[in-house]
Order: sequence, then structure tokens, then C-alpha cells
Amino acid sequence: MERSGVGVESCMPESVHQLPPDTSLKNGKAEVELVIFTIVKDLLSKHNVHPKNIDILVSNCSLFCPTPSITSMIINKFGFRSNVKSVSLSGMGCSAGLLSISLAKDLLRVHKNSLALVLSMEAVAPNGYNGTDKSKLIANVLFRMGGAAILLSNRKEDKQLAKYKLQHLVRTHLGSNDKAYQSVYQEPDEEGIVGVSLSRSLIHVAASTLKANIIKLGPLVLPYSEQLRYGWSVIGNKILARGNRNEIPVPNFRKAFEHFCIHAGGKSVIDAIEENLKLQKEDGEASRMALYRFGNTSSSSLWYELCYLEAKGRVKKGDRIWQIAFGSGFKCNSAVWECVSDIDPNERNAWSDRIHLYPVEIPVFDC
Repeated sequence: MERSGVGVESCMPESVHQLPPDTSLKNGKAEVELVIFTIVKDLLSKHNVHPKNIDILVSNCSLFCPTPSITSMIINKFGFRSNVKSVSLSGMGCSAGLLSISLAKDLLRVHKNSLALVLSMEAVAPNGYNGTDKSKLIANVLFRMGGAAILLSNRKEDKQLAKYKLQHLVRTHLGSNDKAYQSVYQEPDEEGIVGVSLSRSLIHVAASTLKANIIKLGPLVLPYSEQLRYGWSVIGNKILARGNRNEIPVPNFRKAFEHFCIHAGGKSVIDAIEENLKLQKEDGEASRMALYRFGNTSSSSLWYELCYLEAKGRVKKGDRIWQIAFGSGFKCNSAVWECVSDIDPNERNAWSDRIHLYPVEIPVFDC
């Protein structure tokens, strides 16, 4: 707990505070309703969108998959149209938020003049681990309750209202590698108690998957000067044998992006990505603060981080944001957004009540 990077304000469902915790289906549905119903109501009212105007509905919740589905729960609660195109994703891990964006993007390419609502969360109540396997207990320390709702549009009339434009979305899946596939794995322990195991190789796997992802992303976002510099460094490293052959050259992504949203999977994950991408500490501030205040909220963590940057007044029109998500499978997904409007830092979001208290100094404990 001391080394997790998660603070005391992070939230658990009421049922988890019971002794013993109640992991029933009833409490799982209650958590989903509390989170999803609240954020959908807030989003629709904020933008004055009637539920029947939603054409596409995509939800993702990795470990909780009720029948009827989560999207059906939303359709029933808010009265969406009978022909709404709905999809509930499960088992996709913490990177499912960007997978949902990718799916909505593809659907919007096919269905013109449409509104898409994307909902991202993870259900904590039914998925706590009550055994003694250390690799499965780590998830209890990191994961907390939270969720995000995102409204996407390809309608011309919404162009002036949009805050961001999706420029690129690059997905990488290393599931064919057994080590990567088993790095985040749901299974029973020796006593038959089910939990999600986080292996010791997770950080190494995440770094390898990120490398594969940025090989595809780099040419899309890096300026030609940086691509040329990177190309020459690779040649010098591999062919001309200059310098340290074991050192892998890394492009300077700070020349391509003003802001970075690294999935708040844990303190060690954020540290490793910063090191691998040669980023500055301030580049990971939003990720660390989101982890500290909200915990690992799985697929919704990237949106808490973007809200942090907005509340701090750091996102300006023309800025580009790189969202980096990791998930079981093992997957690394990147989304690149361009800010296309002036962001009001005083606009209400998840940080509005205490943004003035952040950033905070997170205690460092000896390992």
C-alpha cells in the first residue's frame, strides 16, 4: 500500500467495506449503475443531448459481464432508440477504453451524421481477491472505482462544439507471445479462489509492447527532422557500430506532443514508461496525480488524466495529446488527439473541487 502511489481519497464500492466483502452479482450491478448512470446523466445534460439522439453506444468493463449487458442497462434506464447500435466489450483489460474509441471511430466511418457514446469503467465490487497469492493481491491494492463517458460525433453541426479531434489510433497486440499473454491472467489459486495475477514480467512486457506500438506511431506523428535523427542513430548503432550497441535509441516524442496521458496502472508502470520514452517528470504528472487521487480506474484512467490537464489550464488550442493504454492480452494502444477549441479550466469536471491542491508530493518508500 505504501509503495502503490494510491492515496487515501481513492474510492471503493460500499460492499467492499463489508467484512467479509460482498462480491455478489447484486453489488456488482449496483456499482455499475452508480458509476455509469451518473456519468451518462451528467454528460447528456451538460451537452443538452436527448438519449434518443444517440446512434451508437459502446461500453467496456473487463471483468464484469452481466446479462442483460451493460449497454442494455443504459438503454433501459435512459430510453435509447430501439435501433441504437450497441456493443458491450468485456475481457479486454485496462486498454479497453481506447479499443472502444477505435470501435466507435470505425462505426462512425460507416454511419454518417451520427453520435456515439463510449462508456469506460471496471467493476471492483465482484472482483476482489480473498486468497493469499501475492501476485493476485496486488490488484486489490491498485484498482479503485471510477468511470468515464465520452461523446464522439461526425456531424457537421458538432464541429464547432468539439474539444478534440482524433488524429491517430494505433493498436498493438502481443497475445501470440506466451510471456506477454500470461503477464495479466485471471485464474484460480491453489484453493480455487479466483483472482487476476500480475506477473513479475509485466513491466518488461509493457515496455516491449510499447516499443512495437511506437514503431508504428512514430512515422505518423514525429517531425521529419526527428525521424531523420532517429534513423541515423539506428544506423550508427546497428551498422556503423558507433557508441553503445546495447542502448536502444528513442525518438524525442516531446517534439510531437505537448501532453502525455500514461495509463495509471501503477507507480512502477508510469516510472517505466517515462524512462523508456525519455520523458520528464512533469510529463507524467497527470498520470501520477490520477493514480494518487482515484487509483487505477482501469480503462477510464486516461480520461481522469486529461481532465487533470484541462483543470490545470494546460491544454491549449492546437496542442496534441498522446494517450497510452496497456491491457491484458497483452496490448498497448495509443490515441493522438488534437485540441480544436479553447478549453475553459473552470469548466466542471472530476477535479474541479480540489485541483488547487494538486500536484501533491507522493511519499517515497524503500522497496
